[in-house]
Amino acid sequence: MGDWSFLGRLLENAQEHSTVIGKVWLTVLFIFRILVLGAAAEEVWGDEQSDFTCNTQQPGCENVCYDEAFPISHIRFWVLQIIFVSTPTLIYLGHVLHIVRGGGGKKEKPPIRDEHGKIRIRGALLRTYIFNIIFKTLFEVGFILGQYFLYGFHLRPLYKCGRWPCPNTVDCFISRPTEKTIFIIFMLVVACVSLLLNLLEIYHLGWKKVKQGVTNEKMANMNSVVLPYSN
Repeated sequence: MGDWSFLGRLLENAQEHSTVIGKVWLTVLFIFRILVLGAAAEEVWGDEQSDFTCNTQQPGCENVCYDEAFPISHIRFWVLQIIFVSTPTLIYLGHVLHIVRGGGGKKEKPPIRDEHGKIRIRGALLRTYIFNIIFKTLFEVGFILGQYFLYGFHLRPLYKCGRWPCPNTVDCFISRPTEKTIFIIFMLVVACVSLLLNLLEIYHLGWKKVKQGVTNEKMANMNSVVLPYSN
């Protein structure tokens, strides 16, 4: 599965400059996706192609049936999903480092830090953070839909295939379909939790501030009303 330590260090740095919900999202990403995928997925899916068997001796039939059943390996699909949903956060981290190192130029206001010395999310940094969440949400939805249209969320032990060069419709058998289905559902649940966290964070940063702005405007209008003078 490769080494995820470099990505883990980058995400850990991004966690220091995220909201509370953003920190929870990064924890879910690292523990329930990266670690589980690296530790367990290879054991579950290691026999994906080698144990995919069809009841025919026709050369090439088994390969084309496997290609039809799994256009892309689940493992590679989930790796791509992690990379895509992590990329907006890494871009946001790059913006944070740009500001910390004073690369914002004269037009960029100096960062405001809290009592712990951490940069507060405001201005251009806040806009980058919001775009980061929006793109993460879009990628998450796209990959969930992509997984549904590619494989569905349930693996059947029997797969019928009639592609050329198979002589007729052949029966192909998938190894450990129940175990793999459980793993698919687990990854789907984690993706839905991540999506929910993104939506909550959008509400926290966007819609809540809009409501506060409308409330403040109404209060200002009420305070500006001049009462009529009565004798």
